[in-house]
Amino acid sequence: MKRSHSAGYGAAAEEDEICGQGGVIHPLDLTVVCILLAGFVGFGIYQARFNRSAEDYFLGSGKIPWPIAMLSIVATETSVLTFVSVPGLAYRGDWFFLQLALGYIAGRIAVSIFLLPRYFESGVTSIYEVIGQRFGPGIQKTASAMFLVTRVLADSVRFLATAVVVQVIFGWPLPSAVLVIGGVTLLYTLLGGIKAVVWVDSFQFVIYLLGAALCIGGILYAIEQPLFETVDQLAALDKIKIFHFEKDFFHDPWSAVSAIIGGMLLSFASHGVDHMMVQRVLACRGLSSARKAMIGSGVFAFVQFMIFLFAGSLIYLFFSGAEIEKDREFTTFMTAFLPAGVKGFLLAGVLCAAMSTLSSSINSLASSTAVDWLKKKASLKTSRVITLFWGGVLITIAMLLDESESAVVEIGLEIASFTYGGMLGLFLLSKTKRAFHPASLITGLVSSLGFVLVLRQCGIAWTWFVAAGAAAFMIAAVGLDSAWKRKK
Repeated sequence: MKRSHSAGYGAAAEEDEICGQGGVIHPLDLTVVCILLAGFVGFGIYQARFNRSAEDYFLGSGKIPWPIAMLSIVATETSVLTFVSVPGLAYRGDWFFLQLALGYIAGRIAVSIFLLPRYFESGVTSIYEVIGQRFGPGIQKTASAMFLVTRVLADSVRFLATAVVVQVIFGWPLPSAVLVIGGVTLLYTLLGGIKAVVWVDSFQFVIYLLGAALCIGGILYAIEQPLFETVDQLAALDKIKIFHFEKDFFHDPWSAVSAIIGGMLLSFASHGVDHMMVQRVLACRGLSSARKAMIGSGVFAFVQFMIFLFAGSLIYLFFSGAEIEKDREFTTFMTAFLPAGVKGFLLAGVLCAAMSTLSSSINSLASSTAVDWLKKKASLKTSRVITLFWGGVLITIAMLLDESESAVVEIGLEIASFTYGGMLGLFLLSKTKRAFHPASLITGLVSSLGFVLVLRQCGIAWTWFVAAGAAAFMIAAVGLDSAWKRKK
């Protein structure tokens, strides 16, 4: 694989060589991938023996070790977006994404202080039970419904990114890629429940992080240049710059102020009021373990982003900055320039990254449905039927989607930001002692979403959507409730 990074790929024919790879996979690589997929299904079958109730199926009986929960959180939140999109951000720009990751750490500290104690004191299976205890079952179902809709839309986009990866590697049509990867993931999730999901997530995290490390080592070997000299070259090209202070922070999501504050609030909301993330720490042995898992996931996510951004920068040197189709920079390098065996390991890593988010999404959607809508009356058999339903929904929607001009990592984050603000405001109001009329809370949630959509049309950066949505919810809910009480 050795070649000089200075050789370049400027000619159109050579650019076609870079972008046109895919669809041919060595038998050794395919064997590695098949063994891994079979192992996941086998582990799901093994874990199915220990699921005797819906609580076992959705919370693992509260016995998940915190390091496993922590790695599961990281694998779930970054997943295929890290493998596909984050290296591409570095390839086309610099390391600006780390600004967001710095905010993530602060946001998770806030979750550990302000929200996790309430969840463990209440002994809930779904975090929306806290809303039900405070404001009644109607508001609980409303919050759950917002979670279900947001999760389906955001993870369908991520699932599409999964299909893009598989399409590049195997040369399959996008619908076929969706069906293959979705079917395998649904099978082990359906059988094993949350224990299978978090343990497989943790193993997947290790696999794809090692895959990224192998990629970095391979490129450094190929360009025949010492590490520190390579870093100096990237710095001279302004490819490892992190902070962007000169930009308009109200309209540019990657201005330092916007990204760091937005990342903090986004993480506070996503890991505090999104059941998919909180479900992992609820399965830990206690509040202390949950806090370790939550805060540790922020640190691990930051390190992971740095590794994948470094990989993207190195690929830029390897290709001498040649134009490559968006979100295909990393997979193009993998499929075209890595030797058999190593490529198979990296392909397995890509699939691991893809499956971790999908499995977590399916299980959390089923958990919220069973608890918030069936009031914990769902049996183990019913829980599996619900899991099958949501898996089918995600697969179907992903097959109907098409790629966008934006990087998929940005699309997924933007969709989630639409509703996170209102949900965060609802949970913060639940900590007060004031009684609210249900109509004022529902109107507040609708107002929050509407306000965020208006801001989007005005060109305001999506990193401000959580703060704006939370503020809009509280103003609308408190104002309407006060007006309602005055009339009464």
